[in-house]
Amino acid sequence: MKLYFSPGSCGLASQIALREAGQDFELIRVDFGTKRTIEGDYYQVTPKGFVPVLKLDDGQILTEGAVILQWIADRFPAKQLLPSLDTMARYRAMEWLNYVATDLHKGMAVMFSPLVDPESKTRFAEGNLASRFDYVNEHLASQPYLLGDTFSVADGYLFNVLSWAPRVNIDLSGYTAIQAFMARMKERPSVRASLDAEGVTLA
Repeated sequence: MKLYFSPGSCGLASQIALREAGQDFELIRVDFGTKRTIEGDYYQVTPKGFVPVLKLDDGQILTEGAVILQWIADRFPAKQLLPSLDTMARYRAMEWLNYVATDLHKGMAVMFSPLVDPESKTRFAEGNLASRFDYVNEHLASQPYLLGDTFSVADGYLFNVLSWAPRVNIDLSGYTAIQAFMARMKERPSVRASLDAEGVTLA
C-alpha cells in the first residue's frame, strides 16, 4: 500500500491507523505548492489534489480521511480499531468520526485559510470552535478515549486535528481532559512513529 501525505496535514490519522493495524506501507510525500510527488503529477493519482490518499495493493484509490480510517479498521478487524458492524457501538463511532470530520476538521480549516483575516479567525474560534472543544473536553473527562477505554481510529483523527491548535494560535491549555488525551496519544508507539516519519514535532 501507498499512503500519500503532506507533513502536518490530515494524513497523519491514516498513518497512525495503518501502524496500529500493523501494516507495511510506503509513504509518498505530496508537495502542496506544486501538486507533485517523486512519482510526478499528483493529479494523476487523484483529481481532487488533496491528502490523504491510500493506494491499495490492487491499484485502487481511496480518498477522504474518514473513509480511509473505516476501510483500515474493517480490513483488519482483529485489531479492533472500530466496533463490529451492525452494533450501536459502531454507530457511536461513526458519530465521532463525522463530528471530527465536519465540526472540527472543517472548522480548523477556516483558521488556516489565507482568505480569512486574523480578526475574523479570532471571532470564529471564540464563537464556533470553543463550543466544540468544550463538548470534546467534557466527553473525555470521564474516559480516556472517545469510545471509552479502548483506542479507535476516531481517536487518531481527533488527535490529528487537535494537534493543529498551536499552529493557528488556539490555546487548548484550559481544556484539561483534552490535554490529558493528547499526552496519552503521544505515548502510543503508532503516534510517535508517525510523527517521526513526517518530521513533525509537537509542543
